[in-house]
Amino acid sequence: MGPVPNEKRGSLAEQLPPLTDNAAAVESDRCLYCYDAPCTHACPTHIDIPSFIKRIASGNLRGSAQVIYASNLLGATCARVCPVQELCEGACVLGADHKPIAIGRLQRHAMDYARAHHVLPARRGDRTDHRVAVIGAGPAGLSCAGELARYGHTVTIFEKRSMPGGLSTYGIIGLREPMEIALEEARMIAELGVEIQSDRELGKDISMPDLQRDFEAVVLAVGLGRTPQLGIDGEDAIVDGIDFIEASKTGPEQLKIGQNVLVIGAGNTAIDCATIARRLGSGRVTMVYRRTEHEMTCYEHEYRFARDERIEFRFLTQPSRVLLDSERPVGLECLRVELGGPDGSGRPAPTLVTGSEIVLEADQIIKAVGQQKPALVEFLGLRAVSGFIDVDSEFETSIAGVYAIGDCIRSRGAASTVMAVQDGKLAAAAIGRKLMAQPSTTEAR
Repeated sequence: MGPVPNEKRGSLAEQLPPLTDNAAAVESDRCLYCYDAPCTHACPTHIDIPSFIKRIASGNLRGSAQVIYASNLLGATCARVCPVQELCEGACVLGADHKPIAIGRLQRHAMDYARAHHVLPARRGDRTDHRVAVIGAGPAGLSCAGELARYGHTVTIFEKRSMPGGLSTYGIIGLREPMEIALEEARMIAELGVEIQSDRELGKDISMPDLQRDFEAVVLAVGLGRTPQLGIDGEDAIVDGIDFIEASKTGPEQLKIGQNVLVIGAGNTAIDCATIARRLGSGRVTMVYRRTEHEMTCYEHEYRFARDERIEFRFLTQPSRVLLDSERPVGLECLRVELGGPDGSGRPAPTLVTGSEIVLEADQIIKAVGQQKPALVEFLGLRAVSGFIDVDSEFETSIAGVYAIGDCIRSRGAASTVMAVQDGKLAAAAIGRKLMAQPSTTEAR
C-alpha cells in the first residue's frame, strides 16, 4: 500500500464540485422525462424528478427548487448524502446501456440556487392556533417541524445540542456534507416559522408532562445513542467513531490522527472514519470486520471508494483485547472467525476459532459498530420493538398524542437521512389531520 496521493491528503472538503449552469443544462437535457418515472418511485420521498430536471433544462431553477421542496424540505442535504447509486440513479432507465442522469448533482444545483436566492418552500395552509413540540433537530425533526409550519401550525423544536442538524451537522463526513449546508438548511426551516431552542434536553431541561400540558402533540425525533460497548479489555482507549467524525467537522486542526489506525466495523460510518484518518495523515488505515465483504453493511459504492482511498480490510477478524503501553494503544488482539448459519439478522453467524489469536499493530483504534437503541423507551415507558420505539401507521406511540420518527423507530430496514425526512413528512400530515379534526386545546402564545 502506498501513500494517499498528495492532492487528497488533508482534504475533507466536499468531494464533488458544484455543476456550472452550462453543465447542469447539458446534463438535464439528457433526461428522457419518463412517464411514471422509475427514479421517482425509487426516491423514498418521491420527488418528481423528471419535473425538477425539466425546469433546470428550461432555466427555471426557482421552479425546480419548489418541485423538490414539495416532497422533501431537506433537498440540499439529501442531494449530498443520499445513496443515489442505490436509489434514483440506480433506477434511471439510461443506466442499463448508458450513464444514468446525475440526479443527485442536479438536485444539489437547484438547492444551491434556492439557498443563494433565498427561495423558501411554499406554504400549504393558513395560520392555526395548534401547537406541536418536536424533540430533536436532526433531519427527521426538521422535516416534520417544517411541514407542520407549512400547514400553519406553531412548532417548537427542542434540541439538546448547541447546533441543530443532528447527524447532518455532526455525524456525516464533510466530504459528503459540509457542516454549513446542514446549518443553513436548519435556518431555512426556522424561517418557515419554526422556533428552534438549543441546549434543551428532554428529561433534563424539559419534562414530558410540561410538554403535554403546553402542546397538543409531541414528536420524538431523537435518533439513536452512542456507539455500543465491545466488552473487551482496554476499550477505554478506543475512540468512538461518532465523536471522531464530529471532531473532524468542528475542529479538524486539533484532531489527533495515528500513523497506524484500526477501524472496527464495516458500515458507512466506519468507512467515513477510515477516510478521515487516511486523508488527515495516517500512513496506514485498516478496517477490521468479523464477517466478509459480502456481509458488510456499507453501500457497495462506499466500499469501492474506500479501496480507492487505499484503505485496507481485515475480514473474519474479531477484536478481543486492546494492548496498551502507558494507557495508549499499541495493538489490537483479535481472533479468527468462521461463519456458520444465519443469525437473527439473517447474516452468517460468526464463530470464534479458539487459539487463533493474532495482534494487529495500532497507535489509534476507532470503533464504528452501530449505535445504541433510544434511551427514551425505558425513560418514558414506551412500547418497543427490538429496543426501538414502536409506532402505529400514523407514527403515534403507545402514549396518546406522542409520536416518534426517524432512526429511533427503524427496527427494520436500513436507517438513512432520506427515510428520516420521509418519516417527518408523513408524520406531519398525520398529525395535521388529527389537529384539524379537533379544536385547539392550548392557547396561542
